[in-house]
Amino acid sequence: MIETNRPAAPPAEDEPDLLRDQFRQLLRYRRLIGAGIGIGLLGGVYLGVSTADTYVSVADVVLRAPTDDPFNPSLAPDKAINIGSERQVALSSSIAGEAAKKLGIPAAGLAALRGGLQVTNPPQTMVLRFTYTASSPKEAARRANAMTEAYLLKRQEALDVTRDKMVKGYQDQRDPVAKQLDDLAKDIAKMPAGATRDAATSSKTDLQSEVGRYNNSITKLEALDMTPGRVTSPAAAPTAPDGPGLPMSLALGAAVGLALGLLAAWVRLVFDPAPRSEGDVARALRAPVLGSLPRNKTGGGPLLAAGEEDPRLAEEFRSVAFRLAYDARFADRRRLLVVAPRGSSETAAAVAVNLAASFAETGKDVLLIEADLRTPVLASQLPTDAGGRPRWSRTPGGAPAGGHPGHGDHDWPDGRQLVVDAGESGAFDLIPGERARNVARALTSPRATRLISEADSPNSTVVVLAPPVLSYADALALVDRVDGVLVVCDPRAVHRSDLVRIRELISGAGGTVLGAVLHAPLPGEKRGRGKKSAGAPEAPAARPAAEAPARAAGGEGGDGDEDRPERQVPGDGSDTVALRTVRTGRR
Repeated sequence: MIETNRPAAPPAEDEPDLLRDQFRQLLRYRRLIGAGIGIGLLGGVYLGVSTADTYVSVADVVLRAPTDDPFNPSLAPDKAINIGSERQVALSSSIAGEAAKKLGIPAAGLAALRGGLQVTNPPQTMVLRFTYTASSPKEAARRANAMTEAYLLKRQEALDVTRDKMVKGYQDQRDPVAKQLDDLAKDIAKMPAGATRDAATSSKTDLQSEVGRYNNSITKLEALDMTPGRVTSPAAAPTAPDGPGLPMSLALGAAVGLALGLLAAWVRLVFDPAPRSEGDVARALRAPVLGSLPRNKTGGGPLLAAGEEDPRLAEEFRSVAFRLAYDARFADRRRLLVVAPRGSSETAAAVAVNLAASFAETGKDVLLIEADLRTPVLASQLPTDAGGRPRWSRTPGGAPAGGHPGHGDHDWPDGRQLVVDAGESGAFDLIPGERARNVARALTSPRATRLISEADSPNSTVVVLAPPVLSYADALALVDRVDGVLVVCDPRAVHRSDLVRIRELISGAGGTVLGAVLHAPLPGEKRGRGKKSAGAPEAPAARPAAEAPARAAGGEGGDGDEDRPERQVPGDGSDTVALRTVRTGRR
């Protein structure tokens, strides 16, 4: 029997690390947490102020059931008294009315009198606790005692009425029998001795027993102790106001507000469609996060990060380039497609340019292809020079890859090639994008295929910049011609479902997602799917065909000055080539 070796399951995430990650995610919603704390503090202030002049006095009453033998252990007061019913009676309007008479409160103030009373029953006891709240300590104690006395008085009256009714009932039943007994006794006195007298005497004995039974019941009822209960703890004037006080109220309010803020942040986190962490991005794309671009705090810099005062950005690009270089899926042929999810692809363009510079810095022959044929902008935003016609624009047979202008159904790629000066990193070649009549046919043309296949040459790397993959299908036309796709996105401006869809589209087109590069918006920049930042300029329009360098007859690039675009000379005031200054993730 052949056993298949299954790969070991990945280790489970460390629980403390997972908790720390979740806590960091909650801290993303600082405004919700701050709002919760603010609401809690306001509630604490209200509690502290509202209870500053409130006094509470308490009186306890132990209830007892009527009995003729209070020391009989078989008696169960909890069976004879329904403590819940007695509590409702203590809160009734009749008790409040009786207390109002003692306190001299008019009928109009009866509702206010009842409103300050609270009656509770401590568990496993026959005790009613009268708690009264008032604005003065003496008034609280006076009203609590008045309510207690009124309750005991009403309960005493109710017990007496019940006993009197029962006694009267027994008497009403006894009196006819006693009258019958008197009449029978008179008749027996007149009867002669004999059987008739003996029968009457027997009836007399029965009537006497019945009358005696009624008398015993009446005597037992009259002997009952009808005390309704006793006050075990009379109400006394409190020495301090009720409530925790302002400092404690603020502390409690802050704690409750923090809990509410964290709860609101957790609910917002659960229903937030944006990726909550780098792990969410990696799980959605099923590819690692290769880098996270730091925010540029210097107020902007050139599109090429090399040479900036803050080297963190350039180092991050170098780190991403090295991680890609050691990826087995990319290291053999080195064809990379850089895309953004949707909206503006400005940061994707910056990533593509800087990765090309980083590859050039390692000694590679780098070709950057701008496959954005809808709004091509790189030629006008990079320090370029028409550095002749190197091998990138030649077919294997030696003919120009672009052919003659006007031949074929599309104009791109037309053989025009620029050299980008990346400063200390070196230089790399750029195939700028041009507006095409049929974008799909231009991207899938044999000439475009030959350009991308330049990565098959030794020591060569090709980086392709495509439009946003969820806005246009242009990138999908190139997926099967590259070795991997790099997704550049702002995790706060894209949904997890968008990343899953990108992965499915790329996989369905026969490609592989190598990883993602994340960037964060600057303070004040609007966030949202496909939204531009406030005040961002419009993308420069594609250069008209009339302004393009003249092409030599037969499609060969001439060597004259007319074939070369003007190069900006520092300090001459020329604005032919605009050096673009952008923040990371912004123009």
